[in-house]
Amino acid sequence: MNLNKKIISLIKRKRMKLAIAESCTGGMLSSTISSVSGSSKIFSMGLVTYSNQAKISILKIPQKIIKKYGAVSIQCCLAMVNNLSKISKTKVCVSITGIAGPKGGSKQKPVGLVYIGIKVGKKVTVNKCNFKNKGRIFIQKQTVKKTLNLLVKLIKQGS
Repeated sequence: MNLNKKIISLIKRKRMKLAIAESCTGGMLSSTISSVSGSSKIFSMGLVTYSNQAKISILKIPQKIIKKYGAVSIQCCLAMVNNLSKISKTKVCVSITGIAGPKGGSKQKPVGLVYIGIKVGKKVTVNKCNFKNKGRIFIQKQTVKKTLNLLVKLIKQGS
């Protein structure tokens, strides 16, 4: 069974719902989940909050977080997943923010830096990932793969 089917099965078994807020993956994770027949039973919403303005207006991320730490930060990712949880009222939430490249990186925040926030029930984790800069699509696909693996692990542990 592939990972997205496994996640849907696990969430269904636990009678929970999933919501996703993604930035650098541009909807790729939502697409991966919704590509499975029956995902509508567990998949509540997928938001692509690509711009800072979208993060502020849709996810209610305080502007001061983005100004102080940047959109690609543990603080922003944490606020994204927590606020998504309030908006969606789902038990399983995922937030993704990062730099997929090929431009936009810096010494402190290189291309390939991605934060993945996952909330299962009351437990929240934020994972910092540094994917090799092998191109935009590679980074996006690696982010989705890592997120799916983390989700399986955390759903099995939590709730």
